[in-house]
Amino acid sequence: MELIIVTGLSGAGKSQAANCLEDLGYYCVDNMPPRLMPDFIRLAKDKGEFKKIAFVMDIRGGQFFDDFDEGIADLKDAGEEYRIMFLEASTPVIVRRYKETRRSHPMALDGDIEAGIEKERERLASVKSMASFVIDTSDLKTAQLNTIIQRLLFAEEKDSFTISVMSFGFKNGMPDEADWVLDVRFLPNPFYVASLKGLTGKNKKVKEYVLGKPEAKKFAGRITGLILDLISGYVREGKYHLTVAIGCTGGRHRSVVMAEEIASRLGENGRHATVKHRDV
Repeated sequence: MELIIVTGLSGAGKSQAANCLEDLGYYCVDNMPPRLMPDFIRLAKDKGEFKKIAFVMDIRGGQFFDDFDEGIADLKDAGEEYRIMFLEASTPVIVRRYKETRRSHPMALDGDIEAGIEKERERLASVKSMASFVIDTSDLKTAQLNTIIQRLLFAEEKDSFTISVMSFGFKNGMPDEADWVLDVRFLPNPFYVASLKGLTGKNKKVKEYVLGKPEAKKFAGRITGLILDLISGYVREGKYHLTVAIGCTGGRHRSVVMAEEIASRLGENGRHATVKHRDV
Protein backbone atom coordinates (compact mmCIF):
# COMPACT_ATOMS: atom_id res chain seq x y z
CA MET A 1 0.00 0.00 0.00
CA GLU A 2 1.26 3.45 -0.93
CA LEU A 3 0.80 5.94 1.88
CA ILE A 4 1.26 9.73 1.69
CA ILE A 5 0.83 12.11 4.64
CA VAL A 6 0.07 15.67 3.51
CA THR A 7 0.66 18.42 6.04
CA GLY A 8 2.08 21.92 6.30
CA LEU A 9 1.11 25.54 6.79
CA SER A 10 -2.47 26.73 6.59
CA GLY A 11 -3.00 28.45 3.25
CA ALA A 12 -0.05 26.69 1.61
CA GLY A 13 -2.16 24.57 -0.75
CA LYS A 14 -2.87 21.28 1.01
CA SER A 15 -6.38 21.14 -0.46
CA GLN A 16 -4.98 21.52 -3.97
CA ALA A 17 -2.40 18.82 -3.21
CA ALA A 18 -5.17 16.49 -2.02
CA ASN A 19 -7.14 17.12 -5.21
CA CYS A 20 -4.06 16.25 -7.24
CA LEU A 21 -3.51 13.03 -5.29
CA GLU A 22 -7.15 12.05 -5.79
CA ASP A 23 -6.67 12.49 -9.52
CA LEU A 24 -3.65 10.20 -9.24
CA GLY A 25 -5.78 7.47 -7.67
CA TYR A 26 -5.20 8.09 -3.97
CA TYR A 27 -8.05 7.74 -1.49
CA CYS A 28 -7.77 10.99 0.49
CA VAL A 29 -8.88 11.40 4.09
CA ASP A 30 -8.94 15.00 5.33
CA ASN A 31 -8.20 16.08 8.92
CA MET A 32 -7.27 12.57 10.03
CA PRO A 33 -6.19 12.26 13.70
CA PRO A 34 -2.63 10.87 13.50
CA ARG A 35 -3.17 8.12 16.06
CA LEU A 36 -6.01 6.67 13.95
CA MET A 37 -3.87 6.09 10.86
CA PRO A 38 -2.90 2.46 11.66
CA ASP A 39 -6.54 1.56 12.37
CA PHE A 40 -7.70 3.05 9.07
CA ILE A 41 -4.94 1.25 7.18
CA ARG A 42 -5.93 -2.08 8.73
CA LEU A 43 -9.55 -1.45 7.76
CA ALA A 44 -8.51 -0.57 4.20
CA LYS A 45 -6.44 -3.74 3.93
CA ASP A 46 -9.35 -5.83 5.22
CA LYS A 47 -11.63 -4.35 2.57
CA GLY A 48 -8.93 -4.75 -0.06
CA GLU A 49 -10.30 -1.79 -1.98
CA PHE A 50 -7.65 0.90 -1.67
CA LYS A 51 -4.04 0.53 -2.77
CA LYS A 52 -3.07 4.20 -2.38
CA ILE A 53 -4.07 6.38 0.59
CA ALA A 54 -3.33 10.01 1.41
CA PHE A 55 -3.95 11.46 4.87
CA VAL A 56 -4.28 15.25 5.16
CA MET A 57 -3.62 16.58 8.65
CA ASP A 58 -2.67 19.91 10.18
CA ILE A 59 -3.32 22.17 13.16
CA ARG A 60 -7.07 22.10 12.49
CA GLY A 61 -6.92 18.82 14.38
CA GLY A 62 -6.16 20.66 17.62
CA GLN A 63 -5.02 18.32 20.36
CA PHE A 64 -5.38 15.35 17.99
CA PHE A 65 -2.63 16.86 15.81
CA ASP A 66 -0.38 17.13 18.87
CA ASP A 67 -0.09 13.33 18.59
CA PHE A 68 1.64 13.55 15.18
CA ASP A 69 4.93 12.10 16.45
CA GLU A 70 3.10 9.23 18.14
CA GLY A 71 1.09 8.55 15.00
CA ILE A 72 4.27 8.29 12.94
CA ALA A 73 5.78 6.00 15.55
CA ASP A 74 2.68 3.78 15.36
CA LEU A 75 3.14 3.48 11.58
CA LYS A 76 6.78 2.50 12.04
CA ASP A 77 5.86 -0.08 14.68
CA ALA A 78 3.30 -1.53 12.28
CA GLY A 79 5.92 -1.78 9.54
CA GLU A 80 4.08 0.64 7.24
CA GLU A 81 6.04 2.58 4.65
CA TYR A 82 5.02 6.20 4.20
CA ARG A 83 6.12 9.54 2.79
CA ILE A 84 5.40 12.96 4.31
CA MET A 85 4.65 15.87 1.98
CA PHE A 86 5.03 19.24 3.70
CA LEU A 87 3.66 22.35 2.00
CA GLU A 88 4.73 25.86 2.91
CA ALA A 89 4.70 29.40 1.47
CA SER A 90 6.12 32.79 2.37
CA THR A 91 4.29 34.83 4.99
CA PRO A 92 3.28 37.66 2.58
CA VAL A 93 1.82 35.12 0.14
CA ILE A 94 -0.21 33.35 2.84
CA VAL A 95 -1.46 36.69 4.18
CA ARG A 96 -2.58 37.66 0.68
CA ARG A 97 -4.35 34.33 0.17
CA TYR A 98 -6.29 34.70 3.41
CA LYS A 99 -7.27 38.26 2.59
CA GLU A 100 -8.45 37.22 -0.86
CA THR A 101 -10.60 34.38 0.51
CA ARG A 102 -11.66 36.37 3.60
CA ARG A 103 -11.18 33.28 5.75
CA SER A 104 -9.73 33.28 9.27
CA HIS A 105 -6.32 31.80 9.96
CA PRO A 106 -6.70 29.03 12.57
CA MET A 107 -3.96 30.49 14.77
CA ALA A 108 -4.86 34.16 14.34
CA LEU A 109 -7.73 34.35 16.80
CA ASP A 110 -7.00 38.02 17.47
CA GLY A 111 -6.99 38.83 13.76
CA ASP A 112 -3.20 39.18 13.43
CA ILE A 113 -2.60 36.84 10.49
CA GLU A 114 1.17 37.33 10.35
CA ALA A 115 1.60 36.47 14.02
CA GLY A 116 -0.61 33.41 13.55
CA ILE A 117 1.50 32.22 10.63
CA GLU A 118 4.72 32.55 12.60
CA LYS A 119 3.21 30.66 15.55
CA GLU A 120 2.20 27.89 13.16
CA ARG A 121 5.70 27.75 11.64
CA GLU A 122 7.17 27.25 15.09
CA ARG A 123 4.64 24.58 15.97
CA LEU A 124 5.26 22.68 12.71
CA ALA A 125 9.07 22.89 12.74
CA SER A 126 9.48 19.34 14.05
CA VAL A 127 6.93 18.02 11.56
CA LYS A 128 8.75 19.70 8.68
CA SER A 129 12.02 18.11 9.78
CA MET A 130 10.48 14.67 9.21
CA ALA A 131 9.20 15.47 5.71
CA SER A 132 10.19 13.44 2.66
CA PHE A 133 9.29 16.39 0.41
CA VAL A 134 9.03 20.10 1.23
CA ILE A 135 7.20 22.11 -1.44
CA ASP A 136 7.20 25.91 -1.38
CA THR A 137 4.02 27.01 -3.17
CA SER A 138 4.67 30.77 -2.96
CA ASP A 139 5.17 31.19 -6.68
CA LEU A 140 3.23 28.17 -7.93
CA LYS A 141 -0.05 28.01 -9.78
CA THR A 142 -2.26 24.95 -9.26
CA ALA A 143 -1.09 23.32 -12.49
CA GLN A 144 2.56 23.82 -11.51
CA LEU A 145 1.94 22.31 -8.08
CA ASN A 146 0.28 19.29 -9.69
CA THR A 147 3.26 18.83 -11.99
CA ILE A 148 5.72 18.97 -9.10
CA ILE A 149 3.73 16.45 -7.06
CA GLN A 150 3.61 14.02 -9.97
CA ARG A 151 7.34 14.35 -10.52
CA LEU A 152 8.09 13.87 -6.82
CA LEU A 153 6.02 10.71 -6.64
CA PHE A 154 6.86 9.07 -9.93
CA ALA A 155 10.06 10.52 -11.39
CA GLU A 156 13.77 10.40 -10.73
CA GLU A 157 15.61 13.34 -9.13
CA LYS A 158 16.61 14.62 -12.59
CA ASP A 159 12.95 15.25 -13.45
CA SER A 160 11.61 16.08 -9.99
CA PHE A 161 13.57 19.27 -9.28
CA THR A 162 12.13 22.40 -10.90
CA ILE A 163 13.62 25.88 -11.25
CA SER A 164 11.69 29.11 -11.73
CA VAL A 165 13.79 31.89 -13.21
CA MET A 166 12.20 35.32 -12.99
CA SER A 167 13.21 38.83 -14.01
CA PHE A 168 12.30 41.93 -12.03
CA GLY A 169 13.17 45.59 -11.58
CA PHE A 170 14.75 46.76 -8.34
CA LYS A 171 12.84 50.04 -8.58
CA ASN A 172 9.63 48.05 -8.14
CA GLY A 173 10.86 46.09 -5.12
CA MET A 174 12.41 42.66 -4.73
CA PRO A 175 10.18 39.56 -5.13
CA ASP A 176 9.23 37.93 -1.82
CA GLU A 177 9.12 34.44 -3.34
CA ALA A 178 12.77 34.40 -4.46
CA ASP A 179 15.27 31.95 -2.98
CA TRP A 180 18.12 33.68 -4.78
CA VAL A 181 18.25 37.35 -5.81
CA LEU A 182 20.93 38.24 -8.38
CA ASP A 183 21.85 41.70 -9.63
CA VAL A 184 22.78 42.27 -13.30
CA ARG A 185 23.03 46.05 -13.10
CA PHE A 186 26.75 45.68 -13.78
CA LEU A 187 25.86 45.24 -17.48
CA PRO A 188 25.41 48.21 -19.87
CA ASN A 189 21.77 49.31 -19.89
CA PRO A 190 19.93 49.14 -23.26
CA PHE A 191 17.55 51.76 -21.88
CA TYR A 192 20.12 54.41 -22.79
CA VAL A 193 20.34 53.25 -26.41
CA ALA A 194 17.66 55.14 -28.35
CA SER A 195 16.83 52.27 -30.71
CA LEU A 196 16.49 49.77 -27.83
CA LYS A 197 14.84 51.85 -25.13
CA GLY A 198 11.27 51.03 -26.12
CA LEU A 199 11.92 47.31 -26.57
CA THR A 200 12.23 44.52 -23.99
CA GLY A 201 14.71 41.76 -23.36
CA LYS A 202 12.60 39.42 -25.46
CA ASN A 203 13.60 41.36 -28.56
CA LYS A 204 16.46 39.89 -30.60
CA LYS A 205 18.33 43.22 -30.83
CA VAL A 206 18.24 43.74 -27.06
CA LYS A 207 19.35 40.15 -26.49
CA GLU A 208 22.29 40.57 -28.86
CA TYR A 209 23.25 43.84 -27.17
CA VAL A 210 23.25 42.37 -23.66
CA LEU A 211 24.82 39.00 -24.49
CA GLY A 212 27.39 40.72 -26.69
CA LYS A 213 29.25 41.65 -23.51
CA PRO A 214 31.73 38.87 -22.47
CA GLU A 215 30.84 39.30 -18.80
CA ALA A 216 27.17 38.58 -19.56
CA LYS A 217 27.80 35.13 -20.99
CA LYS A 218 30.35 34.41 -18.27
CA PHE A 219 27.77 35.35 -15.62
CA ALA A 220 25.07 33.16 -17.20
CA GLY A 221 27.44 30.22 -17.44
CA ARG A 222 28.64 30.44 -13.86
CA ILE A 223 25.16 30.87 -12.38
CA THR A 224 23.86 27.94 -14.43
CA GLY A 225 26.77 25.80 -13.28
CA LEU A 226 26.24 26.78 -9.64
CA ILE A 227 22.55 25.85 -9.80
CA LEU A 228 23.36 22.48 -11.37
CA ASP A 229 26.02 21.79 -8.73
CA LEU A 230 23.68 22.54 -5.81
CA ILE A 231 20.54 20.69 -6.91
CA SER A 232 21.53 17.41 -5.27
CA GLY A 233 22.08 19.25 -1.98
CA TYR A 234 18.65 20.86 -2.15
CA VAL A 235 17.03 17.50 -2.87
CA ARG A 236 18.92 15.90 0.00
CA GLU A 237 17.43 18.54 2.31
CA GLY A 238 13.92 17.96 0.96
CA LYS A 239 13.61 21.03 -1.31
CA TYR A 240 12.44 20.34 -4.86
CA HIS A 241 11.81 23.84 -6.23
CA LEU A 242 14.17 26.80 -6.56
CA THR A 243 13.17 30.34 -7.51
CA VAL A 244 16.00 32.45 -8.91
CA ALA A 245 15.24 36.15 -9.39
CA ILE A 246 17.40 38.21 -11.76
CA GLY A 247 17.12 41.97 -11.22
CA CYS A 248 18.05 45.10 -13.14
CA THR A 249 16.84 48.67 -12.71
CA GLY A 250 13.47 48.53 -14.45
CA GLY A 251 13.09 44.79 -15.05
CA ARG A 252 12.54 45.17 -18.81
CA HIS A 253 15.92 44.71 -20.53
CA ARG A 254 19.00 43.15 -18.90
CA SER A 255 17.20 40.98 -16.34
CA VAL A 256 14.81 39.64 -18.99
CA VAL A 257 17.66 38.64 -21.29
CA MET A 258 19.61 36.96 -18.48
CA ALA A 259 16.57 35.11 -17.11
CA GLU A 260 15.82 33.73 -20.56
CA GLU A 261 19.47 32.79 -21.11
CA ILE A 262 19.88 30.99 -17.78
CA ALA A 263 16.59 29.11 -18.17
CA SER A 264 17.64 28.07 -21.67
CA ARG A 265 20.99 26.79 -20.44
CA LEU A 266 19.31 24.82 -17.65
CA GLY A 267 16.99 23.27 -20.21
CA GLU A 268 19.96 22.29 -22.37
CA ASN A 269 21.31 20.46 -19.31
CA GLY A 270 18.11 18.46 -18.94
CA ARG A 271 16.55 20.50 -16.14
CA HIS A 272 12.96 21.69 -15.96
CA ALA A 273 13.06 25.51 -15.86
CA THR A 274 10.24 28.01 -16.28
CA VAL A 275 10.57 31.74 -16.93
CA LYS A 276 8.49 34.60 -15.55
CA HIS A 277 8.98 38.32 -16.27
CA ARG A 278 7.36 40.20 -13.41
CA ASP A 279 7.76 43.74 -14.69
CA VAL A 280 7.30 43.32 -18.44
